Amino acid sequence: MKALSRDELLALPAVVDLVTAARALGIGRTRAFELTRRGEFPVPVLRVGRTYRVPTAGLLRLLGLAPGGEAIGDRMVS
Repeated sequence: MKALSRDELLALPAVVDLVTAARALGIGRTRAFELTRRGEFPVPVLRVGRTYRVPTAGLLRLLGLAPGGEAIGDRMVS
């Protein structure tokens, strides 16, 4: 599974499926589902019917990126 580039991460829609979120974090599909079932996925996960969705904002925060800004040390600059 190929990791997502910074540009690909910033281009993600507001909510992504669990497999895309796992790919962004370098986690395999099976491990992502295991972590989610145990409530241990590193960012919030939403259950929508029979599927899992992950808000992109949480992913970007965890990775030190934010929509519309650049990460500089511990702070965000627009």
